[in-house]
Amino acid sequence: MGSPEGRVGLPTKVAPTPRRPACNTSPMPPDTGPTPDLLLRPLTVADEHDALAAHRELEAEDFPFLLVAVPGEPWDRFVRRVEDERAGRDLPDGWVPATFLVAEVDGVIVGRVSIRHRLNDHLEQVGGHIGYAVLPGCRGRGYATAMLRHALTVARDVGVDRVLLTCDDDNLGSARVIERCGGVLEDTVAVPGSDVPKRRYWAPTSP
Repeated sequence: MGSPEGRVGLPTKVAPTPRRPACNTSPMPPDTGPTPDLLLRPLTVADEHDALAAHRELEAEDFPFLLVAVPGEPWDRFVRRVEDERAGRDLPDGWVPATFLVAEVDGVIVGRVSIRHRLNDHLEQVGGHIGYAVLPGCRGRGYATAMLRHALTVARDVGVDRVLLTCDDDNLGSARVIERCGGVLEDTVAVPGSDVPKRRYWAPTSP
C-alpha cells in the first residue's frame, strides 16, 4: 500500500486454517524465472477467507499480507479502501496512491504486490515503488520473479518509467529476484532502528 509496510491487525476474525492450501508441498526446482500461469488481479470481496488466512501465515514471520488492515473493519469496506488508495481518493497525509494486487496460480492466492505510483521521503529510502511477498509454502517456484515482472508492467501503465526496488542487504534471494528483473544496484543505506542496511536498486519498467 502507500504506507510503510509493517505489522497490522486483521480486519475480521478468520478460522485458523485455510480453506485450501496455497501451494502443495512437493519438491520444486529453484526459482529460475517467470511462471506463465501466474496472474496479478485486484482484491475482491470473495477473497476474504483466503486473503485473511494468507495474512495470518505471513504475520507469523512479522510480515503483513494486507498491509494496512484495520482491526474490526468489515471486509467489503476494506476492499473499497484498497480501491480508493489505487485511485488516490481520501489518502491520509503522507501517503501516495498505490495499486494492491494479489498473485494467483490456478485459482489460489500465492502472494501479493503493492505498486506505489510515486515516492515520498520514506519510500525513497526504504520502501521503493514496489513491495511484494510470496507465501512461505509457495516459495522457490519462480513466483517472486513473475510477480515482480508483472508489477513492472503495472508501474509502467500508471506512468512510472523507472522504479526503485529495495531489499534487506542480507536477503540474497530478494536481491537475486530484483537483479533478474533488471535492477541495478545504486547504493546500500542504513535504516533507522534496524541493524540491517537496505539495498536500493533502480529498474526500467519497459524492456
